[in-house]
Amino acid sequence: MNRPPPSDVPLGSQRHREDADGRLRPAAPPASAAAAREHVRELLLLAGVDLDSVTAADALLVTSELVTNAIRHGDGVTAFRADIADDVLRLSIADANPCLPAARTGTVDHPGGYGWPLIQRLTEHVDCSTRPDGKTITTALRLS
Repeated sequence: MNRPPPSDVPLGSQRHREDADGRLRPAAPPASAAAAREHVRELLLLAGVDLDSVTAADALLVTSELVTNAIRHGDGVTAFRADIADDVLRLSIADANPCLPAARTGTVDHPGGYGWPLIQRLTEHVDCSTRPDGKTITTALRLS
């Protein structure tokens, strides 16, 4: 089997864990925003992105917001994928709630409402798709 040159293989797309039988299985989704940020931080380093740059800060903020929203409003992260190809970080987060995100204004009783507008502003592309058992949000963030 011929593999494409490393530059054509999305960074991070080959992440798997080995089960007890030695078979490769997709890694479990991150249990926290911090775990997701760590995964994306590793990808950024592999891609040569300076972790002190605004670009890295934006990528990590978008990661954190997407995962936090899935945990807080989507009944938990059911799938997570992060990869870098053609100088674009693609994040795909699935959760168990089919309701699409909506912008809202925070109140004293219910603070927040800043994450979804931030995601939309910092990313080049956002796609939301629903399924009977939840939704998937996919973003693209240019790294240069």
